Amino acid sequence: MNKFIDVKEFGSFRRLVLEERTKGDAAPRLVTCAGTCGQLSGASDIIRVIKREMAQRNLQGKVSLRITGCQGFCELNPFILVEPSGNFYPKVKMADVPRIMDAAMTQKVVPELLHRGPEGAGPYRTQQEMPFYHKQTRRVLGANQHIDPIRIMDYIAHGGYGALQKALASLDPDWIIDQVSRSGLRGRGGAGFPTGLKWKLAHKAGDGSRDKYVVCNADEGDPGAYMDRGLLEGNPHAILEGMLLCAIAIGADKGILYVRAEYPLAIKHALIAIRQAREFGLLGQDLLGTGLDFDVEVVRGAGAFVCGEETALIKSIEGQRPEPRERPPYPIDSGIRNRPTCINNVETFANIPLILTEGAESYASVGIPGNTGTKIFSLVGKIKNTGLVEVPLGTPIRNVVFDIGGGPQGKNAIKAVQTGGPSGGCIPAPMFDLKLDYDSLARAGTIMGSGGMIVMDQSTCMVDVAKYFTKFLAEESCGKCFTCRKGIQRMHEILEDVTTGKASMEHLGLLEQLACTVKDTTLCGLGRTASNPVLSTLRHFRKEFVAHIEERRCEAGVCRELARFHINDKCNGCTLCKRACPAGAIAGELKQPHLIDQSQCVHCRACLEACNRDAIDLVSQRQLETLH
Repeated sequence: MNKFIDVKEFGSFRRLVLEERTKGDAAPRLVTCAGTCGQLSGASDIIRVIKREMAQRNLQGKVSLRITGCQGFCELNPFILVEPSGNFYPKVKMADVPRIMDAAMTQKVVPELLHRGPEGAGPYRTQQEMPFYHKQTRRVLGANQHIDPIRIMDYIAHGGYGALQKALASLDPDWIIDQVSRSGLRGRGGAGFPTGLKWKLAHKAGDGSRDKYVVCNADEGDPGAYMDRGLLEGNPHAILEGMLLCAIAIGADKGILYVRAEYPLAIKHALIAIRQAREFGLLGQDLLGTGLDFDVEVVRGAGAFVCGEETALIKSIEGQRPEPRERPPYPIDSGIRNRPTCINNVETFANIPLILTEGAESYASVGIPGNTGTKIFSLVGKIKNTGLVEVPLGTPIRNVVFDIGGGPQGKNAIKAVQTGGPSGGCIPAPMFDLKLDYDSLARAGTIMGSGGMIVMDQSTCMVDVAKYFTKFLAEESCGKCFTCRKGIQRMHEILEDVTTGKASMEHLGLLEQLACTVKDTTLCGLGRTASNPVLSTLRHFRKEFVAHIEERRCEAGVCRELARFHINDKCNGCTLCKRACPAGAIAGELKQPHLIDQSQCVHCRACLEACNRDAIDLVSQRQLETLH
């Protein structure tokens, strides 16, 4: 494809593509996800069988294939979605493919392959019948379903680069900034800073030249979070279009896509998208004859969590040790190579084309005042439906966990949800009416973060959760601040003592005081939020800390040094616990009550999880001594 010489020629081309799309294709299309989640589940084998069947049966023109990125419901991979009927087949096996293809070509359905929810719910014929999809508002992530990420024509046919065409035709930075400002969009990377205000400041910064940088931060470091990866793998052109619009708005000529090296597929799709955009004249010099220059390069990050902080990320891009620096000056005024630098994350940029296409007022009608638009969350943990979820800001946590997530994964009730990644906090189940917006979460002692959401049930020890995240943050601290370097380490050491029964109540007061000191005295966002896991669990689950210290008891049975198990009189001698015990600590004959040899027990919970009669109690050491 030769470069388009001007905006008018590109606009004519887009109209032709959109007209062809509206005509539709009578032949059915099989859609399947080949993102990282899909490939790990066997989607590549399904795609290979589809291609083989099409070739061997000469089905070209009778059925087609679209390979997409992540569509959200990752645990149902590999799946096949049939268009235009919408029939949805989850967890497809290679042997199922011919039947699905035959049904698609005859406009029929294969009932036994449809999705069935828990407790006999369903079958669900289409995605929209499934609560997981039906309860969402998929304005950003939903485009993944319609786009092959390595085909720019798919993106254009879905309306892509329409906002860029409009912006290049007028070349009015003030209009772009005004639309973004009135939309109410806040940065989706975690801090929630108003995007329009950031762009306005970046527009005014500098010496009047276009020697400025636009940086897309795709260094997604939260455990269990993969929102940015899902967008970049599934719709890279949306991110490029958002970066282009930002460049026009602030007057920049250089773009950097900073991606962690652990995302090879995202990097591959981004590089292909950049190459295609250059071929169309949408990147490079003299964009569509407008005289503007802007190009994007990919920089691979080493996966340091601290690079989520802007100044540390800039150091990494410059090839230096990623350490935060004091602000001001802010990156807007002095960033990469001391030039004005505007940094937003992947999801923020993906929202920009939507705002400029539909208008600020329309965009702002979704969500709540001060928190407009939708937010993508990575829903994982002890929950039935895991995956990527997109809901309007202001949606109650309860709606996400129970309506979309389907509630608890097993017999244990849900205890809490952790938001905001390692720097976030834990919200107890009684507070699940809390709205998912920046301000409500902050008041509850946690943060939005980039969108990680980990669900925990009654088998989770909240002290152990705090210990896990402080260990992670201690390892990820750059070490520049003494209070961050040693303070987080000391918090982890105290939590280690609590979980092993070595702490006293004085340690609990010290832990709380230390957490507040770290929060108030560290330099960057990592240190200032590192205390959230500790302070939020102390705030909402203090009784668990007290039980660990005073009773030497872990009510979840997670902390091995404090967990003791006792077989009660409900035991019928089924031997399930005996067979599950890895240490051979359980004795007893078939149909006779069993006993646990405490000197051999390794406190691993295997017996508790194997028993189906509630015949095993989790007790403290003191209770065990009383029982004996």
